[in-house]
Amino acid sequence: GSTTGIGMGILKQLAAGGAITVMHGLETEENILQKAAAVQAKYGNTVGTSTANLLNPQEIRDMVARVQEEFGKLDILVNNAGIQYVAPVHEFPEEKWNAIIDVILNAPFHATKAALPAMIDAGWGRVVNTGTPPPPHLCRRYPGRSMHALVASPFKSAYNAAKHGIAGFTKTVALEVATKGVTCNAVCPGYVMTELIEKQLANQAKTRGIPKARDPCFLYCLFLLLLQEKVITDVLLVDQPIKRFVKPEEVGSLVRHLCTDDAAAITGACLSIDGGWTAR
Repeated sequence: GSTTGIGMGILKQLAAGGAITVMHGLETEENILQKAAAVQAKYGNTVGTSTANLLNPQEIRDMVARVQEEFGKLDILVNNAGIQYVAPVHEFPEEKWNAIIDVILNAPFHATKAALPAMIDAGWGRVVNTGTPPPPHLCRRYPGRSMHALVASPFKSAYNAAKHGIAGFTKTVALEVATKGVTCNAVCPGYVMTELIEKQLANQAKTRGIPKARDPCFLYCLFLLLLQEKVITDVLLVDQPIKRFVKPEEVGSLVRHLCTDDAAAITGACLSIDGGWTAR
């Protein structure tokens, strides 16, 4: 996934570094083409597109094959897509369980499996996954985020299982290709300002019982700005020492470094980019 948020930040940084990139997402083809054209115009490098359904292993394999055929090779694979659903285990819909496992765990497996042979033959390749965890005490304090590779939180059985799996998968791939010129790592963001976080701001305000302003225009807009700032400082960033959101392009910069020759000795690592969060 690279049409918004962290994925877009990663794609832009790779494009800025001179890479030919492929933008993937489940938006309409027209929307993705427009976004790809904008990135290409800014950075001057070709930006391909894909709308492959990550629930379908064959579409994933076809996506990798098409990239290799169209561009001659696939040097860098970033597994960034994710979905969520919350319910007790005994009420968890099987279709939701299967979808979460498919997108977060199975899709990276199928994509990596398809991409690795050519990387190994070339003696060079980079696989980067996103969303692995900070330390357990932070996971327990903030169980609602993508920190579930070490500990669990209630009502997120599929997400917990998938994140535990992707952490082990990252390390296993790294070990298997350690002498082949291929690395596999995971980046571990703290709070990043994305569309998802913007939605969480409103949800946090609702759960904390903060009433709406009376004036539907100026006063309400002012209230929303003040409320957003309060939620950001008192809830979301309480344990993020820099007291601001990590920027998507900052995550992208870390991924970009992992994809250079200078990072050839970094493999099997889960690298935090969290504004000092894990230093606590």
